[in-house]
Amino acid sequence: MTPLPHTPEAPPRKSGSSPWLRRSDLFVRVIVRLYIGMLLVVLPWTHIWDDNHLLSYIPYLSTVALSGVVRGVASGLGLLNMWIAAAEAMNYREH
Repeated sequence: MTPLPHTPEAPPRKSGSSPWLRRSDLFVRVIVRLYIGMLLVVLPWTHIWDDNHLLSYIPYLSTVALSGVVRGVASGLGLLNMWIAAAEAMNYREH
């Protein structure tokens, strides 16, 4: 068996996007996640959640959606969303 000819290793590929584009992408993702997280934390405890007309069409779903457990889960998901946004913003590294 003949040895393969030595080929030099390719240099690492750089990302095709510029640094300002990566930063603006991070900014938009963090802002959207924070906004959605704040909505999920606050919305279940307001009258908007209680007066939802979509829930009037399905009465048994209304009792589930208005329970404290479902409201707490929605708020917990909002807190998790804000946590992920903050962690992503703090752990951002330039390449």
